[in-house]
Formats: sequence, structure tokens, C-alpha cells
Amino acid sequence: MKPTRAALVLTATALAPVLLLSTPSFAAAAAAAAPTAPAAATVVDSDTDNAVAIARILADPASGKAVKQEAQKALDGTPADRVAFLATGFAKAQDEDNRVAIVRILAGKPGRGVTREANAALDGTPADRVAFLATGLAKAQDEDNRVAIAKVLFANPATGKAVKREADKALDGTPADRAAFLKTGLRLAQAEDDRVDVGRILARPGISDALRAAARKVVDGTPEELRYFITVGQYQV
Repeated sequence: MKPTRAALVLTATALAPVLLLSTPSFAAAAAAAAPTAPAAATVVDSDTDNAVAIARILADPASGKAVKQEAQKALDGTPADRVAFLATGFAKAQDEDNRVAIVRILAGKPGRGVTREANAALDGTPADRVAFLATGLAKAQDEDNRVAIAKVLFANPATGKAVKREADKALDGTPADRAAFLKTGLRLAQAEDDRVDVGRILARPGISDALRAAARKVVDGTPEELRYFITVGQYQV
């Protein structure tokens, strides 16, 4: 069930950290994750075939540090070492890599949803960690993105029409829509609102020549220039 708008408002307003204009999307978080482990590695009677299977694991660019280290040990070891790696060592090494990947995600200070699910995965089973990296991370990041957008939409009474319009679309859209809004859409919508505000300043009767000149100069500027003018620059003229 999707969170209701009312629930999102309550959650957003309760958050202590201030939302930045650039909130990491779940895609960025997922990029830091290690590959998930296959269900099992096949052990055969032929040591040559086992060595080939381990060599393929070692050559796989998706293999993590622990997997590569243990695979190399197995290749350099005895036939029994190779059997042991394929039977149990591979899964253990992959779980170690998955743990490292989850710790790195937590080190990036993600939102509450990702933090909660990442900690649950670390405290859980290897299968829990596989599931978190495969699907849970994306779901938890989308939960955090929803809360972040709700905070944009409801926590600031001065939020402009364009930002509200695009935030509503993102909340009603897909996880990718929400990630895109936080990555680029919010910035562009804020610039649209700021440009409208600059136009209102220019339309005010009796403004000084200096303020008029500054407003005309910035009206076609970048989103960052518009934001600075509205929040700081106009008061410095």
C-alpha cells in the first residue's frame, strides 16, 4: 500500500535534517552495492572443470574483493580447496562482499528508510543481504525519496507553484520519476518559480534603478543565479 499524503506530511515535518536540493537517488545508492550471490556454485568430479568454474568467477568484473581473494586461493590450492570453495567458500565470500557493500551504503548517511533496511539486512541472514541489495535498497530509497518530496511540498509555506506542480507529479509517478525530481526536476522547477518572482520585482512600481538593472541581468540566468538573487541578491542591491 502506498503511503497516504497525510502520513507523508507527518513524516516529513518530523524529520530533523534539512533537505538539500540534491538528494541522492536510489540509483546512486545502488551503484555502490556489491553484486548479489548466486544460489549455489556447482561442484563436479573433474578438478579441471572446477578450476575453470573458479577462473570464470575470478574473471567476472562483478565479483567483489573477498570473492576474488578466495577464488585465487582456491585456484592456487589443491583439488580439495577448489571443491570447498565452490561448495561453501564462494557463498561465504560473496556474503562478506555484500556486508561490505551494505556498510558502505550506511557510511553515505542515507535516509531513514535505507538506514533501517540496511541495518536489518546486516543483522539478518545472507539471504536477507542478497534481498536487500537486489530489491530492498531500491524500495527503501524510494520511501526516502517520497518523504523528501513531501517535505519539499508541505514543510515550506513559501514553496512556489512550479515546485508544487512537479512535486505532485513525482509523488503520483514512478520511483524513477521521484529520483529524477530530486536530482534535476526540483532545481528546474525552483528556477521557474524564481524567474516568476524576478518578473514580479520588475513589475513593482518605484523600484530603484539598481534593483531593476540587477533583476534584468539575472532574469535569464542560471537556476543558481536566480536562487541567489531571490534569497540574497535583491536585498544587497
